[in-house]
Parts: sequence; C-alpha cells; structure tokens
Amino acid sequence: MKMKLKNPNEIEVSLVFPAYNERENLENTVRSAMKALEKIAKSYEIVIAEDGSTDGTDKIASDLSREYSCITHIHSDKRLGRGLALKNAFSKTKGKILVYMDVDLATNIEHLRELVESVRKQYEFATGSRMHPKSKVTRSRSRQIASKSYNFMARSFLGSKVADHQCGFKASKRDALLTILEDVKADHWFWDTEMLVRASRKGYRIKEIPVKWTQKGRTRMRLIKDSFEMGSQILKLWWETRKQLD
Repeated sequence: MKMKLKNPNEIEVSLVFPAYNERENLENTVRSAMKALEKIAKSYEIVIAEDGSTDGTDKIASDLSREYSCITHIHSDKRLGRGLALKNAFSKTKGKILVYMDVDLATNIEHLRELVESVRKQYEFATGSRMHPKSKVTRSRSRQIASKSYNFMARSFLGSKVADHQCGFKASKRDALLTILEDVKADHWFWDTEMLVRASRKGYRIKEIPVKWTQKGRTRMRLIKDSFEMGSQILKLWWETRKQLD
C-alpha cells in the first residue's frame, strides 16, 4: 500500500477512532480505513483515541502507530468517556477535514467518500443518518424505538433540525469544529448530540447522508440507563440555553 505520510503542512483528512476495549476490531478497522482514505484523501492521518482500555487495545494501537507513520496513538490511563476522548484527540489533529467513526464499523465504510466530499465541497458538518429514507438499517426493535424517541426529544427540546444525532460517523471542517469544541461539555455519549446542536446554533450547515448501518454485537450503550442519562442531558442543555436567553 502506498502510504501518505503525516506532514503537518499537508494533511487534508484527520480520522479519529475513539477506542475503548476494541481489541477484536481495531486492527482490521484501521487497515480498512487506510485503504479507503488512500482513494479519497490527498493526505491523511489516523488518530486512535484509546480511552483507558483494559483488554490489550492499547498494545494494538501502539503497535500500529509504530508500524505506520500516518497513525498516532493517544493513550489515557483512565477512562475519560467517549466525548472527552474525542475532544482531546481533535485538539491534537492537523487535518483540514476532521472525521470520526466508531471502531465496530456499524456504519459501512463505503460511505466515507460521501461524508468527506460533503464537507470538502459545501457543508461545515456531515453525519450519517439512520433516519434517512434511503438508509438501510439493521437493529433490534427496542433500539429502533429508543433511537426514534431520543431524536424526537432532541428536536423538540433543542430546536434541532437533525434527524439522527447519535450516528457515530461524522465529519467537519476543522475551523468549524474548533470554534465550538470548548463549548461542548458532554463527556460521553451525549457529546455527538451537543456538538451538532451547537454547530446548528452557530449557523453551520449540516448534511445528513443515507447509510448502511448494522448493529454490531453487544452494544456498549445500556439501553435503559443510558437513555435516561442522555434524556436528562437534553433537558440540561435546554435549561442552559433557556437561561442564556433570559
């Protein structure tokens, strides 16, 4: 494979993988991403935001970073949470287009080209949308109901126009994301939603693209507890916004 080496002055796309206990998926996913980026980007880097893993993910990430100069491994000794791990990683990237996706590749990586092209050509933000009419989604009925309910609540309380806030497949222009990064306070799963809501309120354009999405194995989200917690964070952000307007 022809490698596109990291050059701080020439990196077009930075792809971040938030990784917590992803030993079984990480290496294959990173190699798949490299193949895809070779066809899409003029130059790229991959950042593995390894978040206090206990299953050997840290060793795999470290080995990959030694093998390929385009890969950086950021390790945390303790669990930061998905949101803080992403926030920390993005602050250390160098690309003009910033991308992140889940390591399990629940979203088919074939959509990476359209995701990047959306930001490259017109939009400040782009996200995969499992709610798009053209999307092909395979998941349990309970998760489908929970997702629709959550997104309805986010739109109703936060005034969002986005149909699917939580798909772990997003891209943005560097300057746009860094403008709002410090304002995004969520440290875990709600980070995705808060990021899009704050981007929308800044007037940034958000493109939702249809995707093939398949629920992979045992999800890390605990349906009842996490749904309640994220619902509470919607209300917290709504209250914060309301106070700012008063």
